[in-house]
Amino acid sequence: MTIKVGDKIPDATFRVMTAEGPQPRKTADIFKGKKVVLIGMPGAFTPTCHRNHLPGFVEKAGEFGKKGVDTIAVTTTNDHFVMSAWSKAAGADGKVEFLADGNGEFAKAIGLSYDGSERGMGGVRSRRYSMLVDDGVVKVLNIEENAGKAEMTGADNLIKAL
Repeated sequence: MTIKVGDKIPDATFRVMTAEGPQPRKTADIFKGKKVVLIGMPGAFTPTCHRNHLPGFVEKAGEFGKKGVDTIAVTTTNDHFVMSAWSKAAGADGKVEFLADGNGEFAKAIGLSYDGSERGMGGVRSRRYSMLVDDGVVKVLNIEENAGKAEMTGADNLIKAL
């Protein structure tokens, strides 16, 4: 079942790269008592994700902060090593938190996973979405119908909803 506005974010564990190496990060730690923009994407460094979707959130991080957003986070089904490299390549360090969902467990838990093997992208992938989560509850949810586009789920569209 796909997550919807009014639903609570399910318990899940992401992996993040820290100065001490890979560390688990639970959804409760990320969302409790905070306003969080969460962006889901099919894959790090893929053309639409890297060139069209992520840059708007990096560029507008300050605007989201002015609207009361505590954290902007992106998740894909890549591992934490790839996510760390992507953060650096995108110039997103300190602006966007990169959450690795390597096994697609979070994507499956929110009902926004798909099988990317037909497109040569491996098994479980995340659909493209953006959401505003306030204290663990989804307040705004945008799901892109065409994974090759980042229109409904882009930064400008989400800012308008805040």
